[in-house]
Amino acid sequence: MRGFWGPRQESAEELAARWSTTLDRFATLLPEAAGGPGETAGAPSWKWRTVPAAGPAETVRPDEPSLHGALRAAREADPWAAANGTSLRLLADRPAAGWKVEIAGLAGGAPDSLLQSLVATITSPDEASLPDAALLTVVAEAWRPDYGDVSDRSVTSALKKEAGFRVGTPSVGWIGYLSAGRAARVPAGLTADRVQLPTGGLLLALTSPGDTAAVVEAYRTLKKSGALEPLPRPMDRPAL
Repeated sequence: MRGFWGPRQESAEELAARWSTTLDRFATLLPEAAGGPGETAGAPSWKWRTVPAAGPAETVRPDEPSLHGALRAAREADPWAAANGTSLRLLADRPAAGWKVEIAGLAGGAPDSLLQSLVATITSPDEASLPDAALLTVVAEAWRPDYGDVSDRSVTSALKKEAGFRVGTPSVGWIGYLSAGRAARVPAGLTADRVQLPTGGLLLALTSPGDTAAVVEAYRTLKKSGALEPLPRPMDRPAL
């Protein structure tokens, strides 16, 4: 699950609130992923481990004070973060067998050429069924991105080969999210289940996982309509 947006300056306190909401809601939506010693399955009290670029990992709880401390430490360790965004990468601690949940964010900065982002990578047992639409809704409501998707490598590869997709430009997967400005450009004839979110944006359930042909077709339709137009460069706003 991914969300991307343009420049939006935010404090560590504001980012901690967004992170806390995300972690709590992900834990609630993925109760079967919990299962390590000392954790209660389904409880939104998971522990997370930081994955720093250098130095030892630290344990972080999903409450705002703990996350605020982690974000301040990340910002202070990297002078680049003040303008370009604070990077934080968290890995769910002691998940159930077969599960891995990793969430990486770059947020709070105002660069004119680098997108801010929240990317959740989830590995699950073959028999598990992920609530893709609900998870992307969390990303949309917590982070207010310009666009987002639920995708995998096969979809990205197909979009590159068959539709001219370039990394760093808007796209969709089998589930997509478009901010209000983009949603206004979605053609009426697009085949998708549509859910209007409180953000003003639109959640699009385009097809089922694995149906890359349908994703490519939807991408072409949305790109032609202007719904997937990149933010103007240099970027001066978070959403189209």
